[in-house]
Formats: sequence, structure tokens, C-alpha cells
Amino acid sequence: MPEVKVKLVFEKENKNSIRFKEVAEPGKAEAMGSIYLQKWLVGDAKAIEILVKVPD
Repeated sequence: MPEVKVKLVFEKENKNSIRFKEVAEPGKAEAMGSIYLQKWLVGDAKAIEILVKVPD
């Protein structure tokens, strides 16, 4: 399976984490929906990209 790049934007901030919501491409379903990441990892980012690769 090929690699898939998922784009996510800031949705909500908690005490130690930030929730990002996926921006689905037109005509495609979401691959992951929302994800929480720790603030120490993403800082004050308002958008991130995650590369998903399924090993053979």
C-alpha cells in the first residue's frame, strides 16, 4: 500500500495536549478523524501533516 499524507488542523487545546482534526480531501472519506498530540511535541502549531505507511 502506498504512503498516505494526512493533513490536520488545530481543533481544541487541553492542559497538556492539542487536538487536531483531519482535513479530508474533496470526495474522499477521513482516514483518521481527530488525534491528540502532546504540547511538547507540536508546540503552538495550527496545522500538521502525518505520513501513514503500512508495512508490507
